[in-house]
Amino acid sequence: MDFINPQVVDLSRLQFALTALYHFMFVPLTLGLTFMLAAMETVYVVTGRKIYRDMAQFWGKLFGINFAIGVATGLTMEFEFGTNWSMYSHFFGDMFGTPLAIEGLMAFFMESTFVGLMFFGWDRLSKPGHLAITYLVALGSNLSALWILIANAGMNVPEGAHFDADTMRMQFDSFVHVVFSQDAQAKFVHTSVAGYVAASMFVMGISAFYLLRGQHRELAARSFRMAALFGIISSVAVITLGDVLGRMDYEKQPTKIAAIEGLWHTTKPPYEPWILAALPDDEKQVNHFEINIPYVLTPLITHSFNQPVTGMYELEEQAGPRIRSGIIALTALRHYGETHDQADLDMFNAHQDDMGFGFLATRHAPNQDVTNIPADQLDTVVKQTQPDILPNVFVTFWSFRFMVFLGGYFFAIFAVAALLSLKNRLEANPWLLRATMWSIPLPILATEFGWITAEAGRQPWTVFNKLPTFLSASGHSTGYMVFSLAGFAMLYSVFIAAELYLMFRFARLGPEEHGAHHDKTEALLSHFHGSHA
Repeated sequence: MDFINPQVVDLSRLQFALTALYHFMFVPLTLGLTFMLAAMETVYVVTGRKIYRDMAQFWGKLFGINFAIGVATGLTMEFEFGTNWSMYSHFFGDMFGTPLAIEGLMAFFMESTFVGLMFFGWDRLSKPGHLAITYLVALGSNLSALWILIANAGMNVPEGAHFDADTMRMQFDSFVHVVFSQDAQAKFVHTSVAGYVAASMFVMGISAFYLLRGQHRELAARSFRMAALFGIISSVAVITLGDVLGRMDYEKQPTKIAAIEGLWHTTKPPYEPWILAALPDDEKQVNHFEINIPYVLTPLITHSFNQPVTGMYELEEQAGPRIRSGIIALTALRHYGETHDQADLDMFNAHQDDMGFGFLATRHAPNQDVTNIPADQLDTVVKQTQPDILPNVFVTFWSFRFMVFLGGYFFAIFAVAALLSLKNRLEANPWLLRATMWSIPLPILATEFGWITAEAGRQPWTVFNKLPTFLSASGHSTGYMVFSLAGFAMLYSVFIAAELYLMFRFARLGPEEHGAHHDKTEALLSHFHGSHA
């Protein structure tokens, strides 16, 4: 088996991580602002009050800037699967590519088609007609996220498929099972609602800026109240769905949940403590420092008082038989490729579920060939491979905690904001207005930490328990990867700079400038829409 240069693998991972993190700066606002625009326009259509049309048009202008630049970052990122991850694309392309193709054909084109009508149809469509278009934009945005997360869920919980020994690819068993997998649906709702939190804080923060300066007070106060109410509901939903995902990780990805909780050893329930803070040491496999709350982890993760949460030491031991089984699977697969003997195929099928663990052992096998390991070296190879099943515990542990701590902060600030807004006491509490204004980037940061938790926690796999990351990359040179990484970083930095410049510029102009600058705004949006749709 040919091995990719480890530096190339690391650079490929870094490039994808950076481009995904860049792209995900735009996604939450797109998901959340569309439904907030629909809510504002619904009030306008029902009541006929012009202030709500002004609100929908102003926030729609900022949504358009974010949407246009977000589309550009998403398109370039998708090419990386073919250029930098050729083995992964061959192995898992049917499972991963099909949802992405549907996303492009149905959700992306639906969203891009109707977004133009939403921007330019205010005076050309009836009120109900334009409202229907706005809801279709919101639906298209969220459908786009759905199909992408279905593809991602297949990487984390590869169900509804099997490995075909003749094609050497993962093949569908049930497309319906893939689409309606619990992991995909839970991830979709959790990610979408996180976007609603981001949009709520965005609208609240800019509205707070106007209230602090005494500008656009009616529009700002109404926008602030709607965003606060939208935000408190969304923050509760994010916390609830996060609990559902934690339970699913406990069942499907025990190494991820053990790393998230910094749990090196299984303890007897219900004592298992929930670790608030620690310094995990991946090399020594210990926590040097802990602040924990006893009796919390078991009910939190298992929703019971008697089911243990397996620690990482025990998970390593449990991996030993699966590594041996995986070596048998790869040996049988190699023999079947040479002889096409049914007995070899039957042997492979019997051990197919552990094939990925055999792949994982190739780094430690003599000559990187697990099919010819001398009997006296097999135990050594298995022992050396066992620690490889664990993700980077320090990164997974702390990215999760930053996400959770920020989630608790959002709930608190939305609750206070909603209460003071309903009592019409916002301007009497400038501290709250300043806090919301400076909190605008925090929900985006929280979603980034959530993505890091999910993806770092899946390691060392690109397809969980099926295909290791170190075997998934393309065989490029280190120089090519450095050049490509630098190019993408520069390109995406330009996108971020453009986003920030345009957002600050049009937010400072404010809603009362909408008419004066309407033609410039439409020209800008038309340019982006025509270039990237």
